[in-house]
Amino acid sequence: MNPTKKSFFRRRLESDNSWGYAFIAVALVVFALFTAYPVASAFIISFQDYKPLGSTFIGFDNYAETFKDALFWKSIRNTIIYTILTVPVALLLSFAVAILILPLKKWMQTSFKAVYYLPAVASGVALSVVWLWIFDPMDTGIFNKLISLFGIGNQNWLGSSSTAMFSLVFMAWLSSHGTSIIIYLAALLGIDTSYYEAADLDGATFLQKLRYIVIPCLKPTTLFLLVTGVIGSFQVFQNAYLMTGGGPDNATTMVGLLIFNNAFKYFEFGKAAAQSLLLAGLIAVVALVQFKFFGKEVEY
Repeated sequence: MNPTKKSFFRRRLESDNSWGYAFIAVALVVFALFTAYPVASAFIISFQDYKPLGSTFIGFDNYAETFKDALFWKSIRNTIIYTILTVPVALLLSFAVAILILPLKKWMQTSFKAVYYLPAVASGVALSVVWLWIFDPMDTGIFNKLISLFGIGNQNWLGSSSTAMFSLVFMAWLSSHGTSIIIYLAALLGIDTSYYEAADLDGATFLQKLRYIVIPCLKPTTLFLLVTGVIGSFQVFQNAYLMTGGGPDNATTMVGLLIFNNAFKYFEFGKAAAQSLLLAGLIAVVALVQFKFFGKEVEY
């Protein structure tokens, strides 16, 4: 075939860089169908009184109603409290475990990483069933068995507004740190050993190495885990839904659970869409604040 008669598409496809577009085409289609389209639809629905067989445009009424909803603000407060109590502790625990794993042999590091990562691939429903047994208000609950050794009576951990949030927080402290541990350990292995050698020559202690070498070198990793951890905690849904259902007295109603209830329990899809976009905006603002204040001394 005469090269001059080749179609424009074929000439582009045979060029050096066009195959790259072909390889990412599937990913782009998936992104468009399952991310871009749902977000655009949620934006449109947030201005409607949505009905499957016919919707009515109501402007900003869904947003106005959300701002007047006391439960929405309570869910924001619950989510912020949950985030403040879980994310810093999760980072500290992950960092401590990674430090403990670091001196071990390669095969032992791999074994521990697999053990800590295992809960991340286990079913969330199955894990919740185990935690429901741990928090069982009767004598069969592990927590109640433990406190009975000190003469304390049975507690309704998930059924009391004074302990329900703590129960979810405690569950988060002891669950799903495998990803953070693996990322921290990879970052620790990437630190140049010459830093430690120079510190040994100066007679630095373990804590001094930790303060002046390890922590500064891990700032980018810590910032990444902090941002992703906050985003994940603001979107928490499964634990509250399966463990408490948002109760008692909405003491554990998170924003994600509130959006789910409005959409699939009360069928207020427009209001749920508006709340989801407000949550996305709040997460974006919090992430920008984190980069602003914690990313000043981070080198990428």
